[in-house]
Amino acid sequence: MPVESGSSAASRQAKQKRKSHSLSIRRTNSTEQERTGLQREMLEGQDSKLPLSLRSNLLDLFGQIEREFENLYIENIELRREIETLNDRLTAEGQTIDGGDLTKGALKAKASHSTSQLSQKLKTTYKASTSKIVSSFKATTSRAVCQLVKEYVGHRDGIWDLSVTRTQPMVLGTASADHSAMLWSIEAGKCLLKYVGHAGSVNSIKFHPTEQMALTASGDQTAHIWRYMVQLPTPQPIADISQTPCDDDIDFSDKDEADWDGDGPNECPSIRVASTTLRSHQGVVIAADWLVGGKQVVTASWDRAANLYDVETSELVHSLTGHDQELTHCCTHPTQRLVVTSSRDTTFRLWDFRDPSIHSVNVFQGHTDTVTSAVFTVGDNVVSGSDDRTVKVWDLKNMRSPIATIRTDSAVNRISVSVNQRIIALPHDNRQVRLFDMSGVRLARLPRSNRQGHRRMLWLRPAGHRVEHQHPSAAAGEVSPARTGPESALSHPPGPSAI
Repeated sequence: MPVESGSSAASRQAKQKRKSHSLSIRRTNSTEQERTGLQREMLEGQDSKLPLSLRSNLLDLFGQIEREFENLYIENIELRREIETLNDRLTAEGQTIDGGDLTKGALKAKASHSTSQLSQKLKTTYKASTSKIVSSFKATTSRAVCQLVKEYVGHRDGIWDLSVTRTQPMVLGTASADHSAMLWSIEAGKCLLKYVGHAGSVNSIKFHPTEQMALTASGDQTAHIWRYMVQLPTPQPIADISQTPCDDDIDFSDKDEADWDGDGPNECPSIRVASTTLRSHQGVVIAADWLVGGKQVVTASWDRAANLYDVETSELVHSLTGHDQELTHCCTHPTQRLVVTSSRDTTFRLWDFRDPSIHSVNVFQGHTDTVTSAVFTVGDNVVSGSDDRTVKVWDLKNMRSPIATIRTDSAVNRISVSVNQRIIALPHDNRQVRLFDMSGVRLARLPRSNRQGHRRMLWLRPAGHRVEHQHPSAAAGEVSPARTGPESALSHPPGPSAI
């Protein structure tokens, strides 16, 4: 048959052309490395704000796109030639085929398949980074104006934690790396009492819900309970600092800061012996808190365990184990026997002690880096912050996924939640404190000018946490030498509950 012989000859010609084009593609691919090398050299010589690794990755991806479309183009040419050959043969027999539609359909199917694969790869590779970039451009409306009201000066090293009493008299407590904890008059800004019973950095301070007792955790591997009695001074009128000349243009960050020479902290009475000492940890005690009722306390340590103690007998009731790395924080629910612990293993755990016979635990893996803290709110929410630059709000009734996610441009340190107004305070290493509501809407940012802000990073983490060249087994949990001394004194303002 003449038609069959012609079609078979056309098919053989098409196969030979495909082989020749495949050889050309191979030659093209063999020179692709040289082309990529030249492009990389050109990239290094160009000015760009993008890191070289990111630019190189983008170049590789765009190179794949170019090669894919090049293959599609070659196949398109081959298909058109084959269609023309078939049309010529079929025309001789009196039959016609709409080659345009056939070509369009074939190309559309191939292009759709290739584009979907590349699109999925691009989405997977850059989903996390682009979400962070886009979130930084979201418009936020400030709903609050923050202004410096009082400054508390007296510690000789970094302040790692602070707390406010729940009963009268209302005082502010601070825990410092200078081995001391201080009680302050909120109105007068004067030191009322100083506790110096620890042999290491004081990493946290919490007050008893009904009595005048304080609980402090320390790098000396212990937690102390001590009683205090203070008398508030007569309140003084607050000076109008808005009339004070502003020195925002002067940068004091590189100047040596002299030790505070005031008479207040030196004259305030001190306590040297604790009423109760809780011992059993084999590492730095990073945080401690009272359970509802104040009859038991929980402590978190770098030995990867949290311990539950009886206050009256000082005995260990239960050891909460399960975290794979050092604990970073612990918090108790204000009205229920619930405890949440956070760790460097990227998880936080919810411990339930409401049933004395059953100690249930739930593990939550919502972060991709160290969970620096997780705290309860007055309602049924848990707020967790992480080094992955996110803060997430969880509902205790459904902890499968967060109800709100706050993305930031910096790692989040130990967070604080206002008791009354349900405001979340996020301290960062870049001296910023941002305020958000429970739905993730930014309300305000605390000033960070030299006159109304801090001169050092807001390092709310306890001593030794995430400090280079410092291991959790370091004696007494001290800050590494690179961060000791008055030149690196760190402090932070009161949380929203104390504003």
